[in-house]
Amino acid sequence: MGLLDRLSGLLGLKKKEVHVLCLGLDNSGKTTIINKLKPSNAQCQDIVPTIGFSIEKFKSSSLSFTVFDMSGQGRYRNLWEHYYKDGQAIIFVIDSSDKLRMVVAKEELDTLLNHPDIKHRRIPILFFANKMDLRDAVTSVKVSQLLCLENIKDKPWHICASDAIRGEGLQEGVDWLQGTSHAISDPSCEDMKR
Repeated sequence: MGLLDRLSGLLGLKKKEVHVLCLGLDNSGKTTIINKLKPSNAQCQDIVPTIGFSIEKFKSSSLSFTVFDMSGQGRYRNLWEHYYKDGQAIIFVIDSSDKLRMVVAKEELDTLLNHPDIKHRRIPILFFANKMDLRDAVTSVKVSQLLCLENIKDKPWHICASDAIRGEGLQEGVDWLQGTSHAISDPSCEDMKR
C-alpha cells in the first residue's frame, strides 16, 4: 500500500494532509465552525463545549484537514503549546460580539505568536471574526484593529467575518487556506505573501 500511496502522491491524486490547530477563547464558536466544515452527513446536531481537545477531519477540493479543536477555557489554554510543533496552520476564532474579552483574546494571540515553536515559522493563520449575526458584533476590520493584526508581518494571515451557525464566511476561509497550501505542505517556503 505504501508504494500506491507514494505513486498517487506523485501523480497528484492524493490529497495533502494538513494539521490545523483551532484556537480561541471558550464560547467563540470553534467547535461550531469545525462541525460546519464537515460533510453534512457527518455534522453533529448538538454542539457541546470542548473539554481538553477533540480531533476532527474534513476535506476540501485539494487538501485533507486534520483539525485539533482546542478548548479555550482558561484552565486548558496552557495545553495549546504542546501541539504547536506539529501544527501546519492555525485557525484562530474570535467572538466578535464579546468586546470585554477581546483584550484576553489579544493576549492569547500574542502569547501564541511569541512561542518558540511558532515565532520563527511562516505558519498561516486564518482568523474568523465569528458571531457576526449578533447585534453587538463588531466588524472584522474592527476585530483586526483590536487584535493589532497589522503587526503580524512574518506570517501570512487572513481574517473572515463569519456566522458559524449559518456557515457564512467559512468557505472563504477554507479557500484562503487552500491557496496557501504550497506553504502549508512546505513549511520552509519563504515566498508567501499575505
